[in-house]
Amino acid sequence: MLQQLSAVVYSPWIPLRKGASSRSMELKTYHFPIPRSSFYGIKFQVTQAYDNENATRRQIIIFCTDGRLTRGRKVNKLEASQQNVELPPVLPRKKKKPYPIPITKIQQAARADKKLAEMGIEKPLGPPKNGLLVPELIPVAYEVVDAWKNLISGLAQLLHVVPVHACSECSDIHVALAGHNIQDCRGPASGSRKSFHSWVKGSINDVLLPIESYHKFDPFGRRIKHETRFSYDRIPAVIELCIQAGVELPDYPSRRRTRPIRMLGKKVIDMGGLIEEPELHSSHASGSLTMELDTYRIQDRYSPPAESDVPKIAQQTVKAYEKVKTGVTKLMKKYTVKACGYCSEVHVGPWGHNAKLCGEFKHQWRDGKHGWQDATVDEMFPPNYVWHVEDTKGPPLKNTLKRFYGKAPAVVEVCMQAGAQVPDKYRSMMRLDIVVPENMEARFVA
Repeated sequence: MLQQLSAVVYSPWIPLRKGASSRSMELKTYHFPIPRSSFYGIKFQVTQAYDNENATRRQIIIFCTDGRLTRGRKVNKLEASQQNVELPPVLPRKKKKPYPIPITKIQQAARADKKLAEMGIEKPLGPPKNGLLVPELIPVAYEVVDAWKNLISGLAQLLHVVPVHACSECSDIHVALAGHNIQDCRGPASGSRKSFHSWVKGSINDVLLPIESYHKFDPFGRRIKHETRFSYDRIPAVIELCIQAGVELPDYPSRRRTRPIRMLGKKVIDMGGLIEEPELHSSHASGSLTMELDTYRIQDRYSPPAESDVPKIAQQTVKAYEKVKTGVTKLMKKYTVKACGYCSEVHVGPWGHNAKLCGEFKHQWRDGKHGWQDATVDEMFPPNYVWHVEDTKGPPLKNTLKRFYGKAPAVVEVCMQAGAQVPDKYRSMMRLDIVVPENMEARFVA
């Protein structure tokens, strides 16, 4: 807090107007009830008195502040409103992905587990690492499943109205009446086309990337081998995560433990025995429920919506997309999900599988095995960024003006063009406040 200083009276020479003379100047300081973290300085009140009776007494209040406290303080990124937000850089394909957890922390945890194992002490495990469910996350898992149904059904209806173009050589898509002219194709034959895209009609799997995972009755059971990989179903990774979090689906049963597993180092010493997977008795009800969770030919099951219902469906789809992303983020803070450091393969469980299906960088050295590491939310539920089009009926996007264009997740872009309101967190990413110049004006823009 500021200290109270005594009043000081002095008489400096001050040139005044004709007929007035200076007698004294009084300097006072005041005490402020303001914390030092938000204000640093002194307030002065200067009073000037004149001999002339007609002259008025004048008070001047001066604030003297110092920015030493705020100059060294770190400003949170959320405090400063950024006008534009850059997207995360595209990772090179000829290099392994960075670890989401620093390698030093991984090594420290491994050394601690090894030390406990050498002392004969079991590894302390809590749910869900010990095979038990987390009760407070079961409702979250059911909400994610319901939001997933609304998301894929809403996209299936909107794609009848909103045109989507996909490149036949790479994974890029464009949501507009015609494809753009930006030269950013990374396909195998892009050099002969000068990096221009080869546009074809897109589908829901181009907008919502199909990230699938093997379904296991017991995630802590035996690992999936390369020879037995066809004995397991492939389902969306989001649904598999929800099943392991407590969702009950008749076609995809999961083991629910009542006794926790015990581990000594990396070895499971007690997993409650092996239980054979129950035989499935498929019915019409369970089959229809499974179809609601899969995107295979889902556009054929939905007819084009009425024009008046399109904005409402688009708004519901955006809300479902945000709910799925938020729920997956909550579940992944507790449940383990592994991702390959070289390709897009994802496995939901405490450890990855042994199927030799990786064909990315230096897969020959690994005999086709995946390089498992902890997965991120974007690997589990990829956003699939696309160029934002302000005027869908205007000319195609130009390569010379690409630094003025923004991007957004493909689902958000489809819903926006269908009439939905854009969430605030995507506005800076889409650069809605930037006026795109003409070709002649672009070179004059800093």
